[in-house]
Amino acid sequence: MAYNRVKINSDAELKDRLVAINRVTKVTKGGRTFTFAAIVVVGDGNGVIGWGLGKAGEVTAAIAKGVEAAKKNLVKVPVLKGTIPHEMEVAYGGAKVFLKPAAPGTGMVAGGAMRAVLESAGVNDVLAKSKGSSNPHNLVKATIKALSEMRDAYTIAGERGISMQKVFRG
Repeated sequence: MAYNRVKINSDAELKDRLVAINRVTKVTKGGRTFTFAAIVVVGDGNGVIGWGLGKAGEVTAAIAKGVEAAKKNLVKVPVLKGTIPHEMEVAYGGAKVFLKPAAPGTGMVAGGAMRAVLESAGVNDVLAKSKGSSNPHNLVKATIKALSEMRDAYTIAGERGISMQKVFRG
């Protein structure tokens, strides 16, 4: 996995989205103990996204921990004119995601956990399908993996030693 890690100093521009909350019950001799696990996605709407998992005895504390964890592993993904550069199919665990660029005005055709990740990244027009497991943990990880493995034309041209001014001149 070649993640393009990013560090952001200003926390004001990151918006957080709650993907899922799971209530976990531990039964002991003294009774039942409830804890909460929250999956949170943060993004600036301009190609920077991260995810985090927070666990605590209260929902608000779990969400806060998730946001802090998400800010620690931010990645930069290519977003071109509100869509993604190319098709991508990625699996993470039992979850498989398929992402396809869409024409302007199409909107976001994605469900649940994938929608939260794509909206946080700033992708407006995309066709997405989740196959296999619908586990939100694995769907979030698979979507971020797919977005981080995408390469735009500028990156590929740089790897080949081609200047983009030569390509667009004419």
